[in-house]
Amino acid sequence: MDVHTVKEREGHNASASREEDRARRYYDAFAPTYERHRDGKGRYHDLLDELEVDLVARHARGGELLEVGCGTGLLLRRFSRLARRAIGVDLSPGMLAVARQRGLTVVEGSVSQLPFEAASFDVVVAFKTLPHVPDLRRALSEMARVVRPGGVLVVGLYNPRSLRRAVRALLPRRRVARYENDEDHEKEREVLCRYDRPSGPPPPRSLTGSKSSRRAASAPWCLPRSSSRCRSSARSSSTSRRALADTDLAAKHAGFVSYVLRAPPARPRPLSVDEPARARSRV
Repeated sequence: MDVHTVKEREGHNASASREEDRARRYYDAFAPTYERHRDGKGRYHDLLDELEVDLVARHARGGELLEVGCGTGLLLRRFSRLARRAIGVDLSPGMLAVARQRGLTVVEGSVSQLPFEAASFDVVVAFKTLPHVPDLRRALSEMARVVRPGGVLVVGLYNPRSLRRAVRALLPRRRVARYENDEDHEKEREVLCRYDRPSGPPPPRSLTGSKSSRRAASAPWCLPRSSSRCRSSARSSSTSRRALADTDLAAKHAGFVSYVLRAPPARPRPLSVDEPARARSRV
């Protein structure tokens, strides 16, 4: 590796570290009010949570699950009822403190360097997390590293063609985190927010050629600040919501689109020279 490549990689790592520090500060400040509009009353975020849990339930029942970017544990609490074992990881101590109060198993860590051994989980999920990660490919590679052969990654990305993004661009930005001064609030604007291609995330090398699918994790009519519409949507049948979320139309215009990547199964171990003879002798 030449000197130029080494310096370029060091600069990239330093930039990623700064982005993580900003995100940590932001979510620590956001933690006290994070659940203000996530109260189970059928609002916008409640609808998102329901669709995300429904998608994960298709793959996680009875298995071991890791949620990356678990926050206060709202989703992790529901995943723990589906999976045999559910663990969360997040870089924000403030968010994790709330999750621990719920009695959930969580650890502090970064998706860029997950604190788990390889092939530790059957399902690894991340919702509303990867859009704030500077190196998406590295994050996906880490998630792929800790999933078992034949396991599943479920990842949510912000849709660049969504109605939600268009509306957010027109409306003034709201202050969502509680900072001690206006200077810190201005830094909130610097937190990375990425919109990735609607065709899906770049598959990690270990998952190349794996089975994948996509699903809209929010109905296209649920726009920011249109809470009355979303409450009405939440009262409609769950079957209709799931059916709509699985359509190509919803995937094109929904604010959040989830992708399912399945790791290839483990390759059978080749027999040694004398193993066929031993196998025949047991017949």
